[in-house]
Amino acid sequence: MTAKPFRISSITQVERAISDFRRALPVVISEPEASPIVALAAELAEPAVLRAVTDSAGEQAHLALTHNRAASLKIRLYTPEVVLLPQKGKGGWETAENARDLADPSRDLELPLRGPFQSLRTLQGNAWAAGIKLAKLAHLLPAVIAARLPATAPADEFARDHHLLCVSAPEILDYDVAAASELAQVTGARVPLHGAEQARLIAFRAKDGGPEHFALVIGDPDRHQPVLVRLHSECFTGDLLGSMKCDCGEQLQGAIKQINEAGGGVLLYLAQEGRGIGLINKLRAYRLQDQGFDTNQANERLGFSVDERIFLPAARMLQLLGVSQVRLMSNNPGKVAGLETQDIKVVERVPHHFPSNEHNWFYLNTKRDKSGHLL
Repeated sequence: MTAKPFRISSITQVERAISDFRRALPVVISEPEASPIVALAAELAEPAVLRAVTDSAGEQAHLALTHNRAASLKIRLYTPEVVLLPQKGKGGWETAENARDLADPSRDLELPLRGPFQSLRTLQGNAWAAGIKLAKLAHLLPAVIAARLPATAPADEFARDHHLLCVSAPEILDYDVAAASELAQVTGARVPLHGAEQARLIAFRAKDGGPEHFALVIGDPDRHQPVLVRLHSECFTGDLLGSMKCDCGEQLQGAIKQINEAGGGVLLYLAQEGRGIGLINKLRAYRLQDQGFDTNQANERLGFSVDERIFLPAARMLQLLGVSQVRLMSNNPGKVAGLETQDIKVVERVPHHFPSNEHNWFYLNTKRDKSGHLL
């Protein structure tokens, strides 16, 4: 009797690819409409690995950048979503070190006259965009070095022969939705807090791994009425260290106190550090802010969107907690819209802001003037 092959779920496969990217290993990305690519994170690229990628693929590599990063380098945007720069030829980036420099904006002011770069005018398939998405999921800079494999090289066979992981582009591109849709409550316990002694901390995670999110349920909110809710993205610097560059720590402690005084509610503590770009990239953004860029410009120069968060995890957690209507503590209209698109009714937006200080006034003004926050 032939044993059936063990099937790994798409979420688990993407989680493995995230781990490999973070360890500077190449990953094979397949797709239905085009030949596969072999890709590695640009910020971790080393000469030997780059040579191995191009030798195994049999053609030159390309550096894939987001439109935001390409625009900061004055590269023409001929193709949707991502821009491809050939390794060789006029304007080629040639080396792993140059690719790392183009991915990382920390030296942009030191090297203002790079280029001109010749980007490709056509783009085949979604694997390039999936590679960049994989770098984002790994909390690395959103740039990848990749080479197209020959049409005669099946992705699975190539990956097996070269001891690499193979993952499909659709699985990567759909990962956020798949992981959030499979969030499940793992455990919970009573955790008395200063300012809210009657509190329970409940943990959620996707069945096959992925980031863990937490809900702080204060008191015993009536699920038949709109529940007072705060969506709070984790902020290591503000929540734990008391950073004055943002207002996150004040918002967290203030929300706990306000929810308790209101008789109960829910605070969701979401694994979305730095508006979804991760702590290390947030620190990179801080360095750019020290050079004079505002918070939105810093994210865009890194290659990210102004806000990379999605609201499906929050909606899924609220649904699992039996909450369908909320009074949302937020100054961000985007959170209201984000929840409502996920079938959570926001019956009221409750203002939630605190005085600025000399270190965060510019940050808060940017959120108000550029991102539409109601401060």
